[in-house]
Amino acid sequence: MPSIDLTGKVAVVTGSGRGLGLAYAHALAAAGASLVVNDVDEAVAGQAVKAITAAGGTAVAEVVAVGTAEAADRLVARAVQEFGRLDVLVTNAGILRDKVLWKMTDDDFDAVITTHLKGTFTCARAAAVRMREQGEGGTLILVGSPAGQRGNFGQTNYAAAKAGIAAMARTWSMELARAGVTVNAIVPVAATAMTETIPAFAPYIEAMRGGEPLPDFLRKGEGFGTPEDCAALVPFLASEGARGVTGQAIGIGGDKVTLWSHPQEIRAAYADGGWTPQTLADVWPNSLGAEPQSVGIPAPKTPAPETPAPKTSEA
Repeated sequence: MPSIDLTGKVAVVTGSGRGLGLAYAHALAAAGASLVVNDVDEAVAGQAVKAITAAGGTAVAEVVAVGTAEAADRLVARAVQEFGRLDVLVTNAGILRDKVLWKMTDDDFDAVITTHLKGTFTCARAAAVRMREQGEGGTLILVGSPAGQRGNFGQTNYAAAKAGIAAMARTWSMELARAGVTVNAIVPVAATAMTETIPAFAPYIEAMRGGEPLPDFLRKGEGFGTPEDCAALVPFLASEGARGVTGQAIGIGGDKVTLWSHPQEIRAAYADGGWTPQTLADVWPNSLGAEPQSVGIPAPKTPAPETPAPKTSEA
């Protein structure tokens, strides 16, 4: 495998002022890429640029909320203006508006879909136009989520957007293949502002902030770690060593990296002349319905608390 050297490459990372996005930006810069950092908060974006440059990287900030074609064009234009080209796009920007279905408003739904799904679409479209004009290939890295792969309680909008992002990665990998542009979805799991609200994770995240390492049952068993643990996947996918990797959904977190399956038919039944409601009812329990597919993100498997040893009396 070629070494990971992105010298001369230019990357845009949306939502990269903090958290996972900032970790991706740092990893790309450490591999030699020049960065356009994006955030809606000017101060946060500026701090990210300072941190990257202080570490020896090259970065500029573009403060804009993704979602519109105009925002996407600004990001691509800034990369070309500052560095002359665009080679890598990471669509990380996102927001949450969690509510159960019957309480979710149109605004809750639209805001998340606009930022995640439409933001990914508009930014990827603008990047694809530029990469095809350059004629030298490129890399689109779309940030998905376990919620988009499995569904998640209270996240109608977010899960739908992330599922759509995985579907777009598969579609665009075919459409952009002739242009030499790879397209993959990544599925990160890390200690962030969102995951620290999960009760099973909260005490371990708090301990980690106090300097304690995350235990193996999280890093290996759950594939759960820091944002920096997820970042290595991004420069790898942007490198020459990953030119043959496209159309995939790749999970990463802690000490674990995974390849997610694509949806596919798993069982089939046949009826001569077609089906009626009654023949479906007759066949379902012992055929297609014999092994129903599970839904939701599995609950963390935390170790059982240790039982204290019984006290013994001294003679």
